[in-house]
Amino acid sequence: MAAPAALQRSVVSPAGRHTASLIFLHGSGDTGQGARAWIKQILNQDMAFQHIKVIYPTAPARPYTPMKGAFSNVWFDRYKICNDCPEHIESIDSMCQGLTDLINDEVKNGIAKNRILIGGFSMGGGMAMHLAYRFHQDLAGVFALSSFLNKDSAVYQALKRNESALPELFQCHGTADELVLYSWGKETNKMLKSLGVSASLHTFPNLNHELNRTEIEKLKSWIVKKLPVEAPKANE
Repeated sequence: MAAPAALQRSVVSPAGRHTASLIFLHGSGDTGQGARAWIKQILNQDMAFQHIKVIYPTAPARPYTPMKGAFSNVWFDRYKICNDCPEHIESIDSMCQGLTDLINDEVKNGIAKNRILIGGFSMGGGMAMHLAYRFHQDLAGVFALSSFLNKDSAVYQALKRNESALPELFQCHGTADELVLYSWGKETNKMLKSLGVSASLHTFPNLNHELNRTEIEKLKSWIVKKLPVEAPKANE
């Protein structure tokens, strides 16, 4: 099988010396550029940091079953949008390879795995949980905004066999979400906690399937806590 083509990406460079990286995965049907623009619109500026490079990759277009097989920019396929059906594991695992290449690009640039965060909105957050908790347990942390895992998720199966330290999870969810129900996000949080993940869940009353400023500001504070500025080495 041919190696997957490198993912297109939109990048916000750090203002100063690059010592950490953040990968933000968009929701279904969006693009990296679209997710960046959405956050920029909410904050009235890019989500930017002194020392952290922010990378917004774009999922390749593929047939998406919930849209009757129409092509869409999605990280993986779903049989349907629900939390009690099987996962489309073949497409999930295929995309984990493409995103592993993206992580490896950062490592080649001198960024240690424990200085890389990954997360996203909706399907992007689900993808990030698969990537980190199944294949990259040495990342600095994971964030999932309006996201969920299916009840018998491969993530849960992997964590049942795990004995190593796990990245912390920062989760946010609106109680008025009609696409990804708040109860699905809450159940995901509870399951991951029971399997040894240090996980927080920030609840936003009356928020639908969307982001808001308070949520992004909270996320930014958590990002800087997980990826603090490093003191320059003596020989620099």
